[in-house]
Amino acid sequence: MSDAPDPPRRLELTTLMTPDMTNFSGKVHGGALLKLLDEVAYSCAARYSGHYVVTLLLDDAIFRAPVLVGELVTFKACVNHVGRTSLDVGIRVIAANHRTRVERHVMSCFFVMVALDDDGKPTEVPRFVPETAEDLRRWKQSERRRALRLAARQQA
Repeated sequence: MSDAPDPPRRLELTTLMTPDMTNFSGKVHGGALLKLLDEVAYSCAARYSGHYVVTLLLDDAIFRAPVLVGELVTFKACVNHVGRTSLDVGIRVIAANHRTRVERHVMSCFFVMVALDDDGKPTEVPRFVPETAEDLRRWKQSERRRALRLAARQQA
């Protein structure tokens, strides 16, 4: 049994939304947010697994509200579930007006990332056992999403 600490499962990033990120309506372009989301998912999964990771899929990405230029956006990521080589990373996105201090939950989504070895082949990731009620809830939700995806694939 190793005395090494468990790898960190959580990551938080806050960044400013700038004018170069806007779409034709003057709001932050969804693609700019998706790029940041992918980078956050990568960072969270790579740090946890200790490996290079790639995006397998993005699930449940629903934009609930527009993000405005000048807002500070915080991405709160957590490894919710691990398989043999894959990691489910949930990300909650909060936009905040730094002057009024008003925060808005603008989206949540889930990425499935796959860890790769130096030859580009899937490789095993560290295990974790859900210990808190919140960890267990996230773990079970991840399993339900996976089961729904598999069922949909079998029907296609």
